[in-house]
Amino acid sequence: MEFVLVKGGCFNMGSTENASEKPVHEICVNDFYLGKYEVTQAQWEKVMGSNPSSLKDCGPMCPVDNVSWNDAQVFIKKLNEKSNKTYRLPTEGELEYAAGNGGKNEPWPGTADKAKLGEYAWFAGNSNGVYHKVGEKKPNGLGLYDMSGNVWEWCQDWYSETYYAESPKNNPSGPATGVFRAARGGSYDNDETSLRVANRDNLTPDSRNGNLGLRLLFVPN
Repeated sequence: MEFVLVKGGCFNMGSTENASEKPVHEICVNDFYLGKYEVTQAQWEKVMGSNPSSLKDCGPMCPVDNVSWNDAQVFIKKLNEKSNKTYRLPTEGELEYAAGNGGKNEPWPGTADKAKLGEYAWFAGNSNGVYHKVGEKKPNGLGLYDMSGNVWEWCQDWYSETYYAESPKNNPSGPATGVFRAARGGSYDNDETSLRVANRDNLTPDSRNGNLGLRLLFVPN
């Protein structure tokens, strides 16, 4: 797995587009290392011994899908034990900060021009109804690929529509409890609206589907 150093900073998280993205509020995150690509089918199989993906014919360099938040935690636990390193899912704040080119508040990862979104993401307008190998589109300004489109990515956080109103400024990690876990990024079968940097989704931790995967964050020792 390859990771990119994302230098920390402060930015305005959220948007005025949807109720769940309000209010726009300033948060700050520390430096972190984020996966350059989504976790692939080959990487998942190497750790877990099997490939749960719905589109195995896509190949080993395609993103793993059909994995729940709970599955992701088992994967991370095994990976940490095998590697003697520390990995986890990123928080919503970390993913939004990284997707927006280090807090530059670009509407879509890599571009502020909706007409150019297809250069950076696989989505309903260009995917032909399937996801694709990681890294085939342009990276965003931080060198991160597929930060929108291809597959949705699980976040570490519990999800709450009202969390933004009470979020701490520094390194918010989501509500203490909840029913749903957050996901970010949109997928190959979504339109441009779902691929916005600020867009949020939520699913139960045991949810699995063919457009849902993950990206890892590396914590140096």
